[in-house]
Amino acid sequence: MLIRALLVLLVVLNLGVAGWWISRPDAPPPAPPQQPQGVARLQLASEAPPPRAPAASPAQAAATAAPSTPVEAPPGVAAGTVAASLQCFSLGPFADAAAATAAVAALRADIARSRTREVEGASSGNYTVFLPPAEDRAAAQALAQRIAAAGFDDFLVVNEGELANGIALGLYRNRSGATRRQHALQAAGFPAQVRAAGEEGPSQWWADIAAEQGMDAAQARAKAGAKQSQALDCAALR
Repeated sequence: MLIRALLVLLVVLNLGVAGWWISRPDAPPPAPPQQPQGVARLQLASEAPPPRAPAASPAQAAATAAPSTPVEAPPGVAAGTVAASLQCFSLGPFADAAAATAAVAALRADIARSRTREVEGASSGNYTVFLPPAEDRAAAQALAQRIAAAGFDDFLVVNEGELANGIALGLYRNRSGATRRQHALQAAGFPAQVRAAGEEGPSQWWADIAAEQGMDAAQARAKAGAKQSQALDCAALR
């Protein structure tokens, strides 16, 4: 009987100790160690405050506050294009370079750009492109083979006359076509020449001018002392 009472007492005491342990308040956290004077305390990344956005500059603030206003192009001009329109003429023909230069000087106050150019006189016949005679027939044949190997056709070894053993390289109605052929052959290393079959007329000179829109071609022609005025692509004067 006494033993049973002791057992019950022990159980009651154990329950009391367990209840006290459960219901006791949490112990306060230990105080941090004293930081030495003059030394900054280490800070965890989780303790750092969130970064602040940089303050906007006055120019950025103004650009944000005031919406941009698109710039309108002038009537008749594409957006983004600001350029003065020009019109161009060829005035002439003049007998020589001095007359063409004087015509440009007479219009100097009214024009933006100018140039003078020579147009060679026309021939009463055709224009022949040729190579001068070689030393003999064999040399002429060898030269003809070199011309063919360079990619040229339409040529002939001349058999007789003043161009015997020379190379005829084409016959043209105007000098411009003959000159193009001549330059192509010269670029390949062949000393081609051009000769007119008939007499050539004198060269003519023209004055090419670029002026603001609104210039009257007839007035410009009269002021320059020219017989003719022809429309000209302004790209030729750039």
